[in-house]
Amino acid sequence: MTELSEKKERKPKNILIIENDDGLVELLEELFNYEGYHVRCYKETDDVFSLMEDFTPDIVLLDYLLPGINGGEVCAQLKREPSTKHIPVVIFSAYSQVLLSLGSYGCNAFISKPFELTSLLDQINKCLENPLEIFTTKGPEKRASASVSIDD
Repeated sequence: MTELSEKKERKPKNILIIENDDGLVELLEELFNYEGYHVRCYKETDDVFSLMEDFTPDIVLLDYLLPGINGGEVCAQLKREPSTKHIPVVIFSAYSQVLLSLGSYGCNAFISKPFELTSLLDQINKCLENPLEIFTTKGPEKRASASVSIDD
């Protein structure tokens, strides 16, 4: 298979970014567009579900410290909703100790700012490949899917 046919066969992924730092938003938008993603960026949200009405993300990338609601709560909302709980969520923050002490909110990955762009891309790709893997302070673990039964 040629590189061109690989790109043609691979459907672009949608990424929703919620980040209030203009410089970082510009950088992330450029990076993900270059990597072939369809990108939507917002500085804040009171209702994450309204952002998804006409744009269904394959992955959500959010800052922990946002105006109004924090990124952890946005993540928890997405993970509680049956129609969005399967979507991987990556939280990033310069205040990693705060997030780590409060819990993961069900996010699939956590990235501490500042971060290397290659590390961010690697983490995004891992989350897309393994959407049931959730982040814990002890390391990643698998979330049981609905089709798995656990015997006593």
